[in-house]
Amino acid sequence: MPKKFLNALRTPACLLAVVLIVCFAVTATAQTITLNAQLTPRALSRDDLAAAGLPSTLELSSGLATVGVGQPVYLDALVNSAVPASQIASVTWALTAVPANSKAVLADSPLGTKMPTYEPSDRLALQVAGRKLLRPDVAGRYTVTATITTVGNGVANLMLYVNASTYVGSTACTLCHMNGPAMTEWSTVGPWQKTLHAEVFKDNINGANGTTYAASCWGCHTVGYDTNAAAVNGGFDDIMAQLKWTPPPTMQAGNWDQVPAALQNVANIQCENCHGAGSQHVASGGNPLLISKSITTGVCGQCHGAATHHIKSMEWGNSLHAVTTTTPSGAGREACVGCHTANGFIGRVQGATTVDTTYTAINCQTCHEPHGQTVPTAAAHQVRTLAAVTLMDGTKITDAGTGALCMECHQSRQKAATYAATTAGNSHFGPHDGPQADMFEGTNGFTYGKKIPSSAHADVVPDTCVMCHMQTPAATDPALGQVGGHTFKLSFAGTSTIPKEQLVAACQTCHGPDVTSLDFPLMDYDGDGNIDGVQTEVQHLMDKLAVMLPPVGQAKTTLTIDATWTQPQLEAAYNYLFVQSDGSKGVHNMAYTVGLLKASIADLQAKTAK
Repeated sequence: MPKKFLNALRTPACLLAVVLIVCFAVTATAQTITLNAQLTPRALSRDDLAAAGLPSTLELSSGLATVGVGQPVYLDALVNSAVPASQIASVTWALTAVPANSKAVLADSPLGTKMPTYEPSDRLALQVAGRKLLRPDVAGRYTVTATITTVGNGVANLMLYVNASTYVGSTACTLCHMNGPAMTEWSTVGPWQKTLHAEVFKDNINGANGTTYAASCWGCHTVGYDTNAAAVNGGFDDIMAQLKWTPPPTMQAGNWDQVPAALQNVANIQCENCHGAGSQHVASGGNPLLISKSITTGVCGQCHGAATHHIKSMEWGNSLHAVTTTTPSGAGREACVGCHTANGFIGRVQGATTVDTTYTAINCQTCHEPHGQTVPTAAAHQVRTLAAVTLMDGTKITDAGTGALCMECHQSRQKAATYAATTAGNSHFGPHDGPQADMFEGTNGFTYGKKIPSSAHADVVPDTCVMCHMQTPAATDPALGQVGGHTFKLSFAGTSTIPKEQLVAACQTCHGPDVTSLDFPLMDYDGDGNIDGVQTEVQHLMDKLAVMLPPVGQAKTTLTIDATWTQPQLEAAYNYLFVQSDGSKGVHNMAYTVGLLKASIADLQAKTAK
């Protein structure tokens, strides 16, 4: 197969679950809704089972279109959520092609109709029109079609290829993926070998985490472990049965050395856990259409979505990253997707020459390199990059720790000193949303040429953003999964069953145990004679500044900026928006926040007095 053709096949559009979709909508009336229909394998995690009240014995799924023989593919036919459910007339399914000797059929899905689609961002735009289950019974390609018929919005004809294989283990993968160019798909085995994934079964059986090791963990810690009688596919459980191997009674050093080589080959978390069973891919000489390369979160969620001990997927699902807006994606948004989409960010970090503008939320693979990382300081968590970050005013940040990853995107896109002083007023005026890196470092506000003081956070907080925003609540915390960790949230408003909470343990390490709220009292910053909480003090200063901006004399929480604003008003507005967009109301950098607001108030007062 020509190299140019192979490279084309490896594009994200072609490899997205190897799905071919043909979709159209009737456009006879202005009210017609574009169906935006999809036929996709649905991931299934333990969190899903718990939320839907499904049996804990139901097999989990990565949501890939490449699976082991005998393992389930949960199929979702999705359609635009704007289509009224009453207008979805029918979903017609067919298994139009199967390998020789296959007796597989499409069955009713055990997931029912009420469970939403897997990706949180999809839930905002798509609804489930129909579901089926496919359990491939021999190796080869299966073609599934679904026709969604609606009332008044046309018909969507969908097709999905499912590839079933047997498991081959790491030895086969190493043959091609060990010694290629650094940090390409041909060199992924080397970095992977340095990860915790690569030794998780080995470590546990050697007693690193205690003297017992439950087989219930093996579904994630080995390759193809599935005790369903239909799933005979060369996975760990099958090799284990063939060899009549039984685990040692006590987990202790030296056990791994006694594990047969054939079992070691399919032990630990390796390539096929995340890419699907690989025998067809290997036998073809590496045809990329016979393996899956997915940017969806189900690949990680199949194992990391099992509260209360594996909570990363749950946390992320409750974060704003999980529902990142689609607006800054698509053609014409090449300058935006480097931070606003998964593929865009990955491409930017890797120096891709072609910008992928397709939408994917900021998910696991965005921030973590699944194969491992060659940068030693990033290896522990497989963080995608910890390179020095340069802000738009030229400030270079080299000591942010793992928070450097956050600062790649959470920064202003303007150089305040020139932008605020020269840019005409318009509805988009101001720093880019999320200038937290600038605020934390105490730089790139509009300073009026003055030296604005900065707090010590940038110098004394290890790992910067991560230390505070990724605090880990206790497993018994009622707000587990709602705050801290991969939610990146420091506060939770509470519900009727879960009390509100603020994570302040990180603050207490320096500010003492008396700090029980992010809005803790410190000084009378607004000069009203009362010492309120720091965030309240900042809000008072913002309120005072807002009254001085058009329409002057009116209280406001939103600025409506247009071409009539004077440059002094715009300079002050920049700082107002800088503080507002930072979102911490002083917690990130109290001295700099207060200094900018007071400088803006003083400047407007002086100019008004003239």
